Amino acid sequence: MARYIFITGGVVSSLGKGLASAALGALLQARGFSVRLRKLDPYLNVDPGTMSPFEHGEVFVTDDGAETDLDLGHYERFTGVPARKTDSVSSGRIYTNVLEKERRGDYLGKTIQVIPHVTDEIKDWLSIGEDEVDFMLCEIGGTVGDIEGLPFFEAIRQYAQDKPRGQCIFMHLTLLPWIKASGELKTKPTQHSVKELRSIGIAPDILVCRSEGPIPQKEREKLALFCNVRPDSVIAAQDLSSIYDAPLAYHREGLDQAVLDAFQITPAPRPNLEKWDDVSERIHNPEGEVNVAIVGKYTQLEDAYKSIAEALTHGGMANRVKVKVSWVDAELFDREDAAPYLENYDAILVPGGFGERGTEGKIKAAQFAREHNVPYLGICLGMQMAVIEAARNVAGVSKAGSEEFDHEAGEKRFEPVVYHLKEWVQGNQKVNRSVADDKGGTMRLGAYDAVLTEGSKVAEVYGTTTIDERHRHRYEVDIKYRKPLEEAGICFSGMSPDGRLPEIVEWPDHPWFIGVQFHPELKSKPFDPHPLFKDFVRAAKEVSRLV
Repeated sequence: MARYIFITGGVVSSLGKGLASAALGALLQARGFSVRLRKLDPYLNVDPGTMSPFEHGEVFVTDDGAETDLDLGHYERFTGVPARKTDSVSSGRIYTNVLEKERRGDYLGKTIQVIPHVTDEIKDWLSIGEDEVDFMLCEIGGTVGDIEGLPFFEAIRQYAQDKPRGQCIFMHLTLLPWIKASGELKTKPTQHSVKELRSIGIAPDILVCRSEGPIPQKEREKLALFCNVRPDSVIAAQDLSSIYDAPLAYHREGLDQAVLDAFQITPAPRPNLEKWDDVSERIHNPEGEVNVAIVGKYTQLEDAYKSIAEALTHGGMANRVKVKVSWVDAELFDREDAAPYLENYDAILVPGGFGERGTEGKIKAAQFAREHNVPYLGICLGMQMAVIEAARNVAGVSKAGSEEFDHEAGEKRFEPVVYHLKEWVQGNQKVNRSVADDKGGTMRLGAYDAVLTEGSKVAEVYGTTTIDERHRHRYEVDIKYRKPLEEAGICFSGMSPDGRLPEIVEWPDHPWFIGVQFHPELKSKPFDPHPLFKDFVRAAKEVSRLV
């Protein structure tokens, strides 16, 4: 039966609970334990799938088709454990489940209340898969004191009481602000945060304190005294130059040992951190630099493309180079020449997105890369823009566009080379969708197989002709345009197993130009870079050497 670690936050949000959880999971793995990480989000959306990237950052998609919080990306990248639908839940999902049960009569006419019905639903969700791993790490979104989070805090309090003594611990992440005027590191906000947590019945076993610099021994002792934790369970979390330094930094601070001590696991297995030593060495000792432009529409918030940025870092590590990313707003050259904006980069990446805004700039980015032999990686919408560019400028389909943009405008302006996908096969079942469907959870989501053309560039990159990758889209390149496009020179080098859905396109006569309908960034890890990103950065490195 799993031991549970509940990770909560206080003082302010965005302190790095997800990163701390992921790093702790990696450290427990290094000591030989199996782990699973979960996220409980207090917001009332059923999932992040319909939330704007400006609101919530990227949506991380699992193999089984769940649209989840970006923290699950951290969990996967640090532990290599594939996330599942059961690893992410929101207040919206919990309340939806409760209300559906009430409508079915499952509660036998009882008055539905937060306690016990909502909290019981949360506890039932927490118990899923508890016999599968040694440690279950559960992060609670938001900060203690948020009204939306109260049912979750009450549920984990009850859950710890329901379990045998010593099977659950609480880790609380807070901020120690530095007051420049007085030259002091202040502990009072953390004391108040712990007081708030204790007022709802939860006493933290471990304090993780974010700070700009080291925490003096005097402040550690003060925190231990007033927050009622052991002095060696006050863990400093200083700012780091790379997130991939976190496992080693937390280990030096004794976080993993403090967790094992809290569970009274003695003697503690010795950790094997060779993997993370190698990751850190590659991050901090590059042998060169490449410049990559990410041409997108959500460039004001880098978290909107979090997994892409990390996958590029992984590709750089594999090639012993630092990848310097520039965020280029596609709207800058919607109606003008792209060359002044893109001519100084070693490679161009056009990521996924929704809606027409910025798409003409993305099409011009694909055209610039094709005409100037610049390595190009198009992901999801980025692939569709590359196909539209080829149709317009090479295949003679002058009005090529996407049905998505006509749907937004309410008029027919384009010849839809990209159309709304209304039917596809998932496993052994046929899935049907219409434009009028609800937006949430209705896309082509999760892992699907693809068959690669023997001898193609992408088959060479993957080293195989059969792959599976994660998808998140509702528009597809129309297969009926395959013949005229291939006659124009572009190759449909990856297809769905039934041959109906284009998965990958490439220009065979280009040094490196690949567009993929799926999201390869979601499966990349620092110790296992995705082959597409690894080879994309290699191609950029070659260009950099030629300049």
